Amino acid sequence: MERIDSQPTHKYGDFKLRRGRPLPFGANIVPGGVNFSIFSSYATSCTLVLFQKHASEPMAEIPFPDEFRIGNVFSMIVFDLDYENIEYGYRMDGPFNPKEGQWFDSSKVLMDPYAKLIGGRDIWGKTPDWSDIYHHRARIALDDFDWEDDRPLEIDPEDQIIYEMHVRSFTRHPSSGVKHLGTFAGIRAKIPYLKELGVNAIELMPVYEFDEFENSRPNPVKPGEMLLNYWGYSTVGFFAPKAGYAATGKLGMQMDEFKTLVKDLHRNGIEVILDVVFNHTAEGNENGPYISFRGIDNKTYYMLTPDGYYFNFSGCGNTLNCNNPIVRNMVLDCLRYWAAEYHIDGFRFDLASILGRDPWGAPLQNPPLLETLAFDPILAKCKLIAEAWDAGGLYQVGSFPAFGRWAEWNGKYRDSIRKFLKGDGTVGDIAQRLQGSPDLYAWEGRGPATSINFITAHDGFTLMDLVSYNGKHNEANGENNNDGTNDNDSWNCGWEGPTDAPGINALRKRQMKNAVAILMVSQGVPMILMGDEVGRTQHGNNNTYCHDNELNWQDWNLLKTNADLFKFFKHCIAFRKAHPVLRNRHHFQNRDYAGSGYADITWHGTQAWNADWSPSSRTLAFMLCGKHAKAATVTDNYIYVAMNMHWESHWFEIPGLPPGMQWRVFANTGAPSPEDSWEPGQEQVLDNQHGLLLGDRSVVILVGK
Repeated sequence: MERIDSQPTHKYGDFKLRRGRPLPFGANIVPGGVNFSIFSSYATSCTLVLFQKHASEPMAEIPFPDEFRIGNVFSMIVFDLDYENIEYGYRMDGPFNPKEGQWFDSSKVLMDPYAKLIGGRDIWGKTPDWSDIYHHRARIALDDFDWEDDRPLEIDPEDQIIYEMHVRSFTRHPSSGVKHLGTFAGIRAKIPYLKELGVNAIELMPVYEFDEFENSRPNPVKPGEMLLNYWGYSTVGFFAPKAGYAATGKLGMQMDEFKTLVKDLHRNGIEVILDVVFNHTAEGNENGPYISFRGIDNKTYYMLTPDGYYFNFSGCGNTLNCNNPIVRNMVLDCLRYWAAEYHIDGFRFDLASILGRDPWGAPLQNPPLLETLAFDPILAKCKLIAEAWDAGGLYQVGSFPAFGRWAEWNGKYRDSIRKFLKGDGTVGDIAQRLQGSPDLYAWEGRGPATSINFITAHDGFTLMDLVSYNGKHNEANGENNNDGTNDNDSWNCGWEGPTDAPGINALRKRQMKNAVAILMVSQGVPMILMGDEVGRTQHGNNNTYCHDNELNWQDWNLLKTNADLFKFFKHCIAFRKAHPVLRNRHHFQNRDYAGSGYADITWHGTQAWNADWSPSSRTLAFMLCGKHAKAATVTDNYIYVAMNMHWESHWFEIPGLPPGMQWRVFANTGAPSPEDSWEPGQEQVLDNQHGLLLGDRSVVILVGK
């Protein structure tokens, strides 16, 4: 028997229609047709606009009958559509009064905010037809991918080692050797590399549909090249993977290509974290384009001043009104969709402090969106990571509303370690960072894994540039070197930029090894930046947001040039994985609660058991007792880490081990390669079990077993 709800009740021209279902929003295939549903609290009417795929003019425009509107939702089923060959949008009519926050204009074709597949910009960097009436075109998505037995990996947070990467940059360089440069498929081809390095999570800079031509302009340094919105922190569609990142994007297969990447990464034990940008959209300020939200319900979706202007806490022209219940539900729907339909393991929220502001910009004590995400049943196993600041001056590192769930990019870890590396930091501060920042997070049950520890990220210097430049060199951005932060805490080791001086190059290499050694023995979750493991440089540019060129692309020739650096990274990551005492679930208590005769962590200096905590101190050592490892059923070795950031060598007295145990050297950044590090299990017995001479600006890691 045929279902009643698969029968039309209305006609419009040749199209057969029926009252639709208001939920879920978006375009969803139903028996016999497609259910279109869209919300607007202020629109007086809505028209569905249908295009043949790639056609410049609509093939039909179907007004929603008044009786198809329920509350503030327009919903309609259109029958017998060839849904694989159409694109759709909407025209919204309503008041145009910018001072009141109303921007309705029925001459604009608007993209569905819930579009799960977006065409129109199918090939990366292809100059758009600027006369096109509809640039970002919503399409009907088929969620029919065969996941086989895949599911999110649910790796314990403290066991994660995150690798932040840009999809295009990772394999766009010709030296990558992949078939499909700069794509999801390109990353798939490099999974063996990621496994060899040892990371078990990749954090992808924005993969949602964005417009690389937003604010595009000629490159002042390279005639004939354009500066683009390369990083993608300006979302067009929150539910749709970027077509230009897919080798199959021109065929509209970007959904399947990205899902295949996720499935293959999971098969290899690697989680996928998405960098999500819910703080603003690509529509910009009052002078920006109509794409979607502005023409559908501007007053609901954006935070507006009393005069109707856009609040700009994002630094990008507008700010999403994330604590409006409608917008809050959209964010929740979006994240649930990526978790359920793409098996995403976690999300890093760009400028997340914005998500805790009320509609007038004031920080909320108990932000409903952050609480909703923390307790959502579908997101229950997803990692939630906040960039706990915004462009409006709200800085919440250590005070972000966590609800027992949220981790944070620890900007204070970055700053402290950078200062310490160049000899400016205070050891008391460093001791906190090494322990997972209990001064920031040891409240409300927040463990060390709350702290995402990083020294470099996409925003700022690479590790090579951190040790090669005292100041930023952003002239290629065309902004007179005024963009990008001036607070880099970097040191060029005696010469600005590249040099042939062997002493300076050796010191730079040692400083990079010091950085990763400290990062990998710190409690919390380490994150490394793509290319740092092979010494990638941006030539002193600390804000490469606009460059689709070698400034951003990973040069795979560096894998040979800096093979010793890659090996050191690989060994440090393997060492961290081998020792659960480096990955504790709870903060240290600085006491012996395991009956081993040693506290869980003890502090030392050039004298054992006697750290120098003075403001001028540049030396610090600590020892971890493996009987206090993260799980009571696990015992580990003893680990001793000595750090000398002084420009002179120092003799370090080493604490004694229990009878029958010996100290072995895992790493010594002051030793030449290959003696600078060993594979875990292959460590060399230390000649003098009572002490060692630690070279200037060096780190030594010993294991007692």
